[in-house]
Amino acid sequence: MDVVVVWTGATASAFQRAFRKTNESFAAQLKIAPRTVAKWHAAPDAELTSQMQRILDTAYAEADISVRERFRALISPPRQPQAVALRVAIAVVLRGAEVLLVQRRDGGDLSWQFPAGVVKPGAEVAVVAVSETRAETGVHCTVRQPLGSRLHPTTGVEASYLLCDHLMGDASNLDPAENAEAAFVPIASLTRFIPADRIYRPVLDALGVSA
Repeated sequence: MDVVVVWTGATASAFQRAFRKTNESFAAQLKIAPRTVAKWHAAPDAELTSQMQRILDTAYAEADISVRERFRALISPPRQPQAVALRVAIAVVLRGAEVLLVQRRDGGDLSWQFPAGVVKPGAEVAVVAVSETRAETGVHCTVRQPLGSRLHPTTGVEASYLLCDHLMGDASNLDPAENAEAAFVPIASLTRFIPADRIYRPVLDALGVSA
């Protein structure tokens, strides 16, 4: 059985609530004055007298298990939901000597990037990479191999990179709200579109591009 180390106005009031009793009925149960119970509500942080501590200890020891469970639930701090780290799947899609890029609308700026999509809890990174590439550009691809993950230096989200092979379809901008353009560009010209220092090193290595 749990033990209450120190009874305060707040814990005593919670004990009353666990019994589902009014001030008067709870005071009668404990054989104390109703005004004493009222004081607990008025001064929740106050530590109760030694005599009152003993009275409540005895009442707690004799209480039904259902009352004790309600009481512990009332005084337990609420559980904070665990934050889920945002993760994105980034597809590096090859078609011969070309690689697929999209030109993102970032506020008033435009920037070239690899196709990417948010990985929701329970989703597979490879599936998201393939489906988001198709949804954004109309290009069908298959994952060849993962290239690793990092915290993206610009966005701070966890970015997982996957090397993919083109299966079918030409690049089209199917998401004009997010993108201005989609295109296959020569791998040899990649750093003209995305500065080398912004590209994940394993991606450069996989494409054979010098930093």
